Amino acid sequence: MEPTSQNFQIFVKFPELRIPTRALIFQNPNPNLTLHHLKSSLFPTNSIPHSSLFFTLNGKPLPDSTPLSQKSPIAPLSTLTLHLRFNGGGGDGGATGAESRDCYLNMYAVKKPDKADPNEMRLSKWLNCSLSNEPLRHPVVIDKLGNLFNKEALVEGLLKKSLPKQYGYIKGLKDMIAVDLAEIPGAREVGAVKFQCPIAGVEFNGNYKFFALKSCGHVMSAKGFKEVKSSACLICHKEFAESDKLVINGSEDEVKELWEKLTEEKVKANNGKKSKKLRNGDAKGEEVAKLTGTKHGIEGNGVKSNGKESTKKFKATAPANATKAVYDSIFTSSKKKSDFKETYSCRSLPLGRN
Repeated sequence: MEPTSQNFQIFVKFPELRIPTRALIFQNPNPNLTLHHLKSSLFPTNSIPHSSLFFTLNGKPLPDSTPLSQKSPIAPLSTLTLHLRFNGGGGDGGATGAESRDCYLNMYAVKKPDKADPNEMRLSKWLNCSLSNEPLRHPVVIDKLGNLFNKEALVEGLLKKSLPKQYGYIKGLKDMIAVDLAEIPGAREVGAVKFQCPIAGVEFNGNYKFFALKSCGHVMSAKGFKEVKSSACLICHKEFAESDKLVINGSEDEVKELWEKLTEEKVKANNGKKSKKLRNGDAKGEEVAKLTGTKHGIEGNGVKSNGKESTKKFKATAPANATKAVYDSIFTSSKKKSDFKETYSCRSLPLGRN
């Protein structure tokens, strides 16, 4: 925001002179007005030499010729600091001749990156989608490790095959559980906590432990389960087992335990598929197919037979209305070797055809 020609306000601090901060308002300032004129107006007498005073803005010194007009680098409502210029020479490296020691150190100080607020990280984990980081909105799903997702974002990631490696265990809809989050009435502000426990009324913000029921998808707090003990869902009254309770955004140990359960379920599912194949005879059929043939004395249907029957040869016979000579001419084995003659241009052609 640049200063306007009608109203221009700044603040001036005097830390070394122990003078209270002043608010200065310039109405229709002169375009030729500079910091030199400002120093003269603040100290009209020669009690303090103007050459020993200098202004700084955000730790950077400003020359006296800096204008206080529309093209000034000083924005409205800025805070200027007026310092005393001390003559150095003590050999301590603190006298630059242009600025105080604090300004010099601040210019070359390495700025540390801002640390993430743990409260904001916690809220983001409970209020935003784990994949897209967008605010949670219905329909909401949860995976088998307790992470919350917007269903639309998760399905899109599955279709595009763009899921991060940390969510590689999610293969399809069977790995999602649809959950029903109870909204707080009237909580529609951006960034505000929108969900709560429908039984205990505590907010869905990470300060309380919440569980999702796999059987019906309703989400309640541990406090709600403790206050009203029941083997049925307190909302839809559907029966559930203790194993149906899935902790949401659990601790490191809880997530580790859920991962072990997930691994066990996958192993059981793979073993179930193998046993089903054995019951259907697939494995037996593969084994029999390898052993089929006269070498093992097994016929094509997998039944072992005697060696004589398995090695029996079949001879083709001519149909009833066919001429035997014509029918036999189809097969090369019906001709004797003496009936064929080989020449330089052809081989095994019947005599009389070449």
